[in-house]
Amino acid sequence: MDSIDRKILTLLQQDARMTVQEIADRVSLSASPCHRRIKMLEEKGVIERYVAIVNQRAVGLPVSVFISIKLERQKEADLERLARAFASWTEVLECYLMTGQQDYLLRVVVADLDAYDRFLKLKLTKLDGIASIESSFALNQVKYSIALPV
Repeated sequence: MDSIDRKILTLLQQDARMTVQEIADRVSLSASPCHRRIKMLEEKGVIERYVAIVNQRAVGLPVSVFISIKLERQKEADLERLARAFASWTEVLECYLMTGQQDYLLRVVVADLDAYDRFLKLKLTKLDGIASIESSFALNQVKYSIALPV
């Protein structure tokens, strides 16, 4: 990947609806080589997909909860079972297997405290192998970005 590819990625992360010609103009290429570079980045998996970023408040999901989970034991089968469960729940936007005191960190979005209570009682606490659950509610989002600093 060279500096032109990085510029293309930066532009696409800002606005994936830009036309190839608009991108080409901004990186000082003609449209055909720019298109080839974008296709190559897609084929190599550098560009995974194109999405619309939806405002969570605008769709009635203003509450973000960060959940730290400690497991009773860290057996591979338990890790895989829990990862599958977390990945299947639409409320979970992000899930990380962590080092340190906690084993998993989840970011969950819900409509309100009642919705979080239902998520906690009907899903999270039903999983075997969890020793503790610690929830932290975000008061204000200071920064949010999905753009990588390429």
